[in-house]
Amino acid sequence: MSPKTRFGLLTVAALLGVALTFSLGRWQLSRAAQKEALHAAIESQHLRPPIGPADLLGTTPPDDLVHRQVRLQGRWLPQRTVFLDNRQMHGQTGFFVVTPLQLADSQSVILVQRGWVARNFLDRTQLPKVESPAGLVEVQGRMAPPPSKLYAFQAAEQGPIRQNLDLAAFAAETGLALLPLSVLQTGPAVSASGNPLQRDWPPANTGVEKHYGYAFQWFGLSALIAILYVWFQIVRRFFLPPKRQS
Repeated sequence: MSPKTRFGLLTVAALLGVALTFSLGRWQLSRAAQKEALHAAIESQHLRPPIGPADLLGTTPPDDLVHRQVRLQGRWLPQRTVFLDNRQMHGQTGFFVVTPLQLADSQSVILVQRGWVARNFLDRTQLPKVESPAGLVEVQGRMAPPPSKLYAFQAAEQGPIRQNLDLAAFAAETGLALLPLSVLQTGPAVSASGNPLQRDWPPANTGVEKHYGYAFQWFGLSALIAILYVWFQIVRRFFLPPKRQS
């Protein structure tokens, strides 16, 4: 291969490398901008007035209700409580306690993620005692999608302890008229055994920092390709004298 051909191929490869890595960095910045807009939208939802049963049962699309503050009255259905296993809070593994709440003067039911509680690792079938007062109760919190899912080896689960809770399957199993969202209950709470139901729900993580980190890496790689090309193919080739052989 002649020197000119080699120089031309290296030039094309360097230009393509710089263009590709620079465009990937720009793409990551655009993703970060989208996530920042999403975070701003979530924050604006938090600042809106709390919603009530009329909003849940009305014609408002569910996506417009997510992250809104909510105040509901209803009755717990403790016999349908589900303990979602392998859930973490403050670095500890335990249960997320999920109890259906039947809205007052309605047949509609919404799942309430009531908080996190530790589990008994010596007896993994033992359920923590969680107080569910009878009669009409008021629940405050914020609207959220159905409980998040973890990887599971089996398609369908039964019983109070489960890895995941599929909304459609749970509605078919129980016959409850479940609404398509859930409530992250906020405020202090104590279970019947005296163990606190922790409700330090993490804020919605949009991952903006991750995209800025990726953008920095792509731009850095783009700059490195350009610097290496200029040094080896231009500076050393045309401006530095060749080494003399003894």
